[in-house]
Amino acid sequence: MNGVEGLGVAERLELLESALDAFAEAAAVVDLHGQLAFWNRAAEMLTGYRAGEVVGKPVRDLLNQIVAEGAMRQIRSIRGESSKGGIVIRIRHALGHDLPVMAQVRTLRDAVGARIGSEAIFHPADSIDSLPHGESDENLRISQSQTQLEDRLLRLHEDFARGGLPLGVLWISVDQAFEMRRSRGSSASEAMLEAIERTLASGLKPTEEIGRWGNDDYLVLSHERSAAALANHAQTLAGLARTAEFRWWGDRISLTVSIGAAQAIHGEELSALLERAQSAMIASIHAGGNHISAAQEKS
Repeated sequence: MNGVEGLGVAERLELLESALDAFAEAAAVVDLHGQLAFWNRAAEMLTGYRAGEVVGKPVRDLLNQIVAEGAMRQIRSIRGESSKGGIVIRIRHALGHDLPVMAQVRTLRDAVGARIGSEAIFHPADSIDSLPHGESDENLRISQSQTQLEDRLLRLHEDFARGGLPLGVLWISVDQAFEMRRSRGSSASEAMLEAIERTLASGLKPTEEIGRWGNDDYLVLSHERSAAALANHAQTLAGLARTAEFRWWGDRISLTVSIGAAQAIHGEELSALLERAQSAMIASIHAGGNHISAAQEKS
């Protein structure tokens, strides 16, 4: 014998695990005793949990709840119905936020048809990937901020669609960030962005939040009750940004922001709301920066 036919059981299992580990999508295998038997590298990267932290831990009803000492808790359906390619569920990330993913679960059987376990394949939900973002170098800090803000955006937009609180989005671009990165390097640019984020955060209302949304961009999620009130709030934040104290190697650098303000309207997709906010922000940049633009409602 040669090839796979000549391998023993242990060698075949090792070969199978190697193949699953190289699989591009996240993969998990649960044994008949309800314990997680395998967790590939893509699953580690997606959820933030290493295989050593979750393999061997008990798992109950993979589509409803995974209990692995807090690794993944309260998996619950977002839409409550199957979608093409699987079902959209939330997984609890290691950092604590909920991560929407598209999952497919299959029963594993042996050669005679007896059930030997279950397999789950999952990847980020398309609805999240389609949201417009600012340009990003994919560094870890930006990626984590975006993931957490995406989840919060989904929750707030779903609540608004059900008649909950108003939702407004301020897309903020820091005018000096690109030139700072080009002339003085990424460390200077990141230090400047952290300074202006602290300044902007000091001007937010208790129910508002701010998060990184690209190399030079932030989003503010607001509950102002009208587009006019949201635009006025943006003007206040723009004025506050101009007071930000930032020095680099003794040089004091003046900071300004370009802001696009968009108020959610009923029946509008979240991606469309963000596109309006982004377009308004770009209009502010084209106006010379240090400017506020209110988004137009799409007809």
